[in-house]
Amino acid sequence: MTDLEEFKSLLAEISDLSGIAAIAGWDKETQMPKGGADTRATQLSTLAKVIHLKETAPRVGDLLASLEPALATADTTDGALVRLMRLEFTRRSKLPADFVAEFSKAQSVAGSVWEAARPRNDFKSFQPHLEKMFEYTLRAADLFGYDSHPYDALLWDYDPGLRTAHIKDIFTELRAFTVPLLKRIVAAGETVDYSILERSFPIDAQRAFALEVAQAFGYDYDRGRLDVTAHPFATNFSRDDVRITTRFDEHYFPMAFYGVLHEAGHAMYEQNTAPELRRTPLARGAWSTAHESQSRLWENLVGRSEAFWQHWMPRAQQHFAALADVDANTMYKLVNRVQPSLIRVEADELTYNLHIMLRFELELAVLEGSLKVSELPEAWGAKMQEYLGVTPPDDRDGVMQDIHWSSGYFAYFPTYSLGNILSVQLFEKAESQMGDLHAMFARGEFKPLLHWLTHAMLRHGKTYLPPELIERSTGSALSAAPYLRYLTKKFSGIYNLE
Repeated sequence: MTDLEEFKSLLAEISDLSGIAAIAGWDKETQMPKGGADTRATQLSTLAKVIHLKETAPRVGDLLASLEPALATADTTDGALVRLMRLEFTRRSKLPADFVAEFSKAQSVAGSVWEAARPRNDFKSFQPHLEKMFEYTLRAADLFGYDSHPYDALLWDYDPGLRTAHIKDIFTELRAFTVPLLKRIVAAGETVDYSILERSFPIDAQRAFALEVAQAFGYDYDRGRLDVTAHPFATNFSRDDVRITTRFDEHYFPMAFYGVLHEAGHAMYEQNTAPELRRTPLARGAWSTAHESQSRLWENLVGRSEAFWQHWMPRAQQHFAALADVDANTMYKLVNRVQPSLIRVEADELTYNLHIMLRFELELAVLEGSLKVSELPEAWGAKMQEYLGVTPPDDRDGVMQDIHWSSGYFAYFPTYSLGNILSVQLFEKAESQMGDLHAMFARGEFKPLLHWLTHAMLRHGKTYLPPELIERSTGSALSAAPYLRYLTKKFSGIYNLE
């Protein structure tokens, strides 16, 4: 066996173990009885430790040293694999295996506590677990090392090379754009009767319609499934087993529907990585901004477009008697309502980024030590009032609404907004090469866009780091300008702004 063959064999074993861990995690969120939480936490901790030991084994370092002279600069899949693993090996080797196991167990326990505490509006029972998440995260940042801010060390896991200062600059630009436009829209007043979306929408019909649309987009249900969870997510055990979840409300249609489209966007990324990347670290959707670009593209640029509803309204009316008196143009306005709201996953496109800024700023404050975890609920309410003019009535729909912090996923939230920005750059590039995409959507043609995205970005997996992948896919660096043009045009049209 050559060194390259041995290297790939080791990585394939790690891939298999990671897939097994993902299955255990998916089962924990969807099927596992509540009584199994402690045992599952231990099992996941053991798996995390075993995987970490394999990833950081001295033999991996020896093989990298042997392969790098020939492959470190090679423009091939093997070269990309060696480059990625050098970065990962160097980074992961800084974390002791026992620390990884402890952190994994704490994450699993915190997630179970959050799931039970949120419906009870019980932040106090969750608080010590959230404090542990911040403590473990800060320890990890110290172990990784950083020049100016611990947040920079954490960002690497989601977007290598991204810096806290850059995010602050982007958010300053987005805030300066969003607030004035939001004021103009609020002053313009409502355009339709939004109580339509609170009519009765049977859950079975919601599930059927959402899956019909997701499969029309290109989500391969022979390689996936849909389940119900407290917080929607997508997970993959391989490119041929990629699962999504959502949550339903019989009297609020958009929540589950757009949740399915969002998670299907993530899933289609995983399903369309190149087959030859199987059982390697490259066989994953690339980093968080790129991944979020797909969920937001299919959810918003496609699923909330006027052309989408021109095509799908007849089928929606067949599924839902509640929509019998609603036309496509009205539905388009209904699902694009701009209104400051409490819940991030239900926020409109315009105010969504304000929800992200709030979380980013609170994460920074706790990590910097200027805010205590016990003070988060009050700080959350204050920022909601400052940015959106609404105050959460309780912690359930305030500081406890997201699963991310219970999982220790700090520094993830900013990538949602960066994904919004990238989604429009990709859409514009696709349209420049394919022609009028909205005309295609009106005809019910969605898979050509997925084919273009697969060729431009999805198939590469993690072959390239984020800046190079974005440049290759769009022809330019990440830029907010196209996104701001898109928002201005869309909402000026809906609200008849001059």
